[in-house]
Amino acid sequence: MKVEIWSDIVCPWCFIGKRRFETALAIFSEQHPDVEVEVAYRAFQLDPTAPPGVMEPVRIAYEKKFGGPEKAAEIIDRVTAEAAGEGLDFNMDIALRANTLLSHRLLVLAEQQGCQLELKERLMKAYFSEGIAIGDPDELVRLAAEVGLDPTTARTWLEGDDGKAEVLEHLEFAGAAGISSVPTFVFNREHGVPGAQPADMFVKILEELAAAE
Repeated sequence: MKVEIWSDIVCPWCFIGKRRFETALAIFSEQHPDVEVEVAYRAFQLDPTAPPGVMEPVRIAYEKKFGGPEKAAEIIDRVTAEAAGEGLDFNMDIALRANTLLSHRLLVLAEQQGCQLELKERLMKAYFSEGIAIGDPDELVRLAAEVGLDPTTARTWLEGDDGKAEVLEHLEFAGAAGISSVPTFVFNREHGVPGAQPADMFVKILEELAAAE
């Protein structure tokens, strides 16, 4: 079974959904050790118009998008509480919103090198918990090295056009499939499940697909 997850680095529900799905997958795999589940992340950009290389406090970005400081604070408090329920430590006051194209391109390289899941986790932790500028190529190279990618290879990759075609393919598939919000979990390119569903829901979906196959 293959699960492809359309997701953006700066999407709080994507990180929450990631953790819930991982919880579900651990439960399912323990009950069905004979079923192999391959997981891969696919690119989606919440704000493709964000200027590359420009970082902005997420609170300011939320105020612009959602209609002022009060609404922004309400949303940040809500996602922070939801994240805490999944064992995630969100520090949204220091998070820096950025264009995520470079991150998605680097995730393509990580998939080829067999460490995409580790890099996805590291990038999201860097953004949501540590206030690291994930739109900065130097920071991306450093984070990539932490999960085992060769820093010289990562830097060369980002300085050229590598990974752009794959990211474009992910975005085009999302458009054709009607994926307009993330996270969206696509099972075997046939069944799409939007949203950060509870872990037990993901377990039920995995059980049903395994039984059907």
